[in-house]
Amino acid sequence: MKIFMGMFLIAFSLSCLANSSLPPNRHVAVQGKAKLTAIPDIATLKFEVRNIDKNALNAKQKVDEIVNGLLNGLHKFSIKEQAVTASNLLTEPHIRYGDNDEEVIDGFVATRTINLTVSDLNLLNDVINFALSVGINEIEDIQMSSSQIEQLMEKANQLAVQNAKEKGASLAKAFGATLGDIYSINSNNNSAGYNYVSHYGLERITVTGSRVDPDDLTPGRYLQASMSVAANIDVVFDLIVEK
Repeated sequence: MKIFMGMFLIAFSLSCLANSSLPPNRHVAVQGKAKLTAIPDIATLKFEVRNIDKNALNAKQKVDEIVNGLLNGLHKFSIKEQAVTASNLLTEPHIRYGDNDEEVIDGFVATRTINLTVSDLNLLNDVINFALSVGINEIEDIQMSSSQIEQLMEKANQLAVQNAKEKGASLAKAFGATLGDIYSINSNNNSAGYNYVSHYGLERITVTGSRVDPDDLTPGRYLQASMSVAANIDVVFDLIVEK
């Protein structure tokens, strides 16, 4: 029985080693991190157009009228066609519940969502006012970002790589060793909240910023104080130990 258990433990250990992402020799695993802040200079608006009518066609035509009114006037704000996306129009029964909780079809609702990017934040207030004036029902979201996002991501990535090297070298030195070759580079797949995510090879880069609540907006002031660009990278280095 002891011989069997011993063989089982040896086999189990070899199996764990084979499935591990860490090398069997001396090594150090570190996570490089970097975070940059930037001032947003562009905004993406998400509008919803919604209309309820007894007749489905009438509901659709009203939504079409509002959307066309918005699109036809965006040139006044130097917003190009490629900066606007509009979803397909959706129509469905508008259901209410009667006194006995029974479903009652009370007309039809037509909806359509529009996203547009404003590259001049000085015009943001005017764009919103114009959208409301042509009949936009709801401003669902306002997201601030930077026109230099790709450059910020690349810089954050470079700083995270440098941070990983410095951490690895510091730990190795503390134990009387030096860094060897890179064994592996892995991305950090954790993300949460409101963010943009981009993969560059093996690293994970996220851009985060707080959402602007349209109900809290002060006329003429839509600038988000700052946004952050963060990069995380996990690296395993071999260790060189002088004997």
